Amino acid sequence: MQTDENEIREALHEYETAMRKADAAGVVAHYAADVVAFTLAPPLRQAAIEMTDPARLQAWFDGHGGGPMDYEITELAVTTDGSDVAFASSLNRMGSPDAGFTLWFRASYGLRRADRAWLIAHEHTSTPFYMDGTMRAALDLTPTAGGR
Repeated sequence: MQTDENEIREALHEYETAMRKADAAGVVAHYAADVVAFTLAPPLRQAAIEMTDPARLQAWFDGHGGGPMDYEITELAVTTDGSDVAFASSLNRMGSPDAGFTLWFRASYGLRRADRAWLIAHEHTSTPFYMDGTMRAALDLTPTAGGR
């Protein structure tokens, strides 16, 4: 099981590196063809064909200057039982120096081993919101500033 965990951590590190490089093909290579995704961007659920289309992701990268992204996966927790299915969760940071934004968000992944590689079969990313009546997204949270 330790080998599985190491392989999953490595796969998510490769995903993180591809995001940093704005390498759309490298990012989508980590998704299963039938991925189920609930990401930060509308709509409520992304179709697998959208998640696995490098041109679509490249257009998003290009909309933020096309250069490297500031992207970090932190506090990664991996659960596996020796089967071909595993789960992972993390707190992630994404930003774009060109677009002038930084955002912390939560991420959960369901992974499936296929042809000896771990692929993301389910992804759910979210930001919390303030439940004080404003319904504002809590974009000011960080893991070290009360965001846990």
